[in-house]
Amino acid sequence: MNQKFYSWAEEYLFFPTPFQKLISLLFLPFTLIYMIIIAFKRAGAKPVDFGVPVISIGNIIVGGSGKTPFTIFLAKNRENVAIILRGYGRKSKGLYVISKRGNILENVDVSGDEAMLLAQTLPNATIIVSEDRSKGILKAKELGCKLVLLDDGFSKYNIAKFDILLRPKEEPTNILCLPSGGYREPKMMYSMAHMVLREGEDFQRHVMYKLNGQNMSILPQKLLLLTAISKPNRLLDFLPETTKMEAFPDHYEFTQEDIDRILSEYPEYSIITTSKDLVKLKKFNLNDIYLMDLELQLNDKVDLTPIEDFIKAYQNHYA
Repeated sequence: MNQKFYSWAEEYLFFPTPFQKLISLLFLPFTLIYMIIIAFKRAGAKPVDFGVPVISIGNIIVGGSGKTPFTIFLAKNRENVAIILRGYGRKSKGLYVISKRGNILENVDVSGDEAMLLAQTLPNATIIVSEDRSKGILKAKELGCKLVLLDDGFSKYNIAKFDILLRPKEEPTNILCLPSGGYREPKMMYSMAHMVLREGEDFQRHVMYKLNGQNMSILPQKLLLLTAISKPNRLLDFLPETTKMEAFPDHYEFTQEDIDRILSEYPEYSIITTSKDLVKLKKFNLNDIYLMDLELQLNDKVDLTPIEDFIKAYQNHYA
């Protein structure tokens, strides 16, 4: 039932049926109020310069659009870089240093799935979770970090930063803001970003399949996708047509009851999941679970010089 509801909600937000369009029209007064609040927040904000280059990787639609793999792409060959994120799905509150230059200091309950994935993937980075991104930046400076990557920070109008927005491969046919549609900010806000990159044109995701750390070229015929990410249907594009799916809400915390039910209902199926989900599934000691390892590949035509110029300008100014 839940899976059907989330599929329905995803369809409503991004690619609505005629009936769903009628429903979205009923919410237009609330959408107008929401947009007015956003406009006042942006107009009244006074961006603070923290004396360290801050680069935000974000989007303006609900759910994922490749922010995590793009953050990994930007951070993987850098030193003294901090990544600050809210830590959706974590059981903790407040500011926590999840890892310090590869030394993981907290568990996934404290960090949330995305922060733990970043901590495990980026041994040279410092990962911080904090609802208050400004406090996170100050903590990163205290720890000696020279560059801050801000996860999903486009709406943090009070922070001076370089904004990168990622656009989905398929633009939603519903262009309205919440709650009438899936946009968190009006579509015209793409023009406010310093850089906009679109999946399929500027970057694509390259998928490798792994089992117990080994690359696999062939997947089992009976395959079950187990995931708790936003817009899970997009993963099916990379899997055989016969793949079945058990999808949970984004950042969902799997329970033993969930795992027992799935193993009971799909006894002959091999499970495949994402890197973000795997950090939460490890505690269940599942055997022979396949991994979809998604890497972001930037097209040759994409010029990242503006990012490097932004970083150098800060280094020269505060040298």
